Amino acid sequence: MMTPILFAAITVSEVCSISGQLFFKVAMNQTNKPEGERRSVAPILGAGVAVMGFGFFVWVGLMSKFDLSYLYPFEGLSRIMLVFAAWFFLREKMTLSLWIGVLLITIGMILVSMSGS
Repeated sequence: MMTPILFAAITVSEVCSISGQLFFKVAMNQTNKPEGERRSVAPILGAGVAVMGFGFFVWVGLMSKFDLSYLYPFEGLSRIMLVFAAWFFLREKMTLSLWIGVLLITIGMILVSMSGS
């Protein structure tokens, strides 16, 4: 049964995963800048590792209480949220083929989650 606390924990885990990916991308973008414009990547990478590590432990805690087949379909939501986050925070260009791909992945995750019912 989906409770507000369970929903919040799943959301925290997914947001941590997405935030970590965004930190990693920002850090790697620094390596493409001219020498004078670069910032140190270590703090940015460290933030990514920390936030993903926290999300990992939240996820492990969730797995100790719920079936993986119940939790895993929520991972499909992270694909959609990551595309939106990349568009919003990183100003990445979104193409029609990208959106179609995300839609197909989402449909696939829905079908997989329904197959266990």
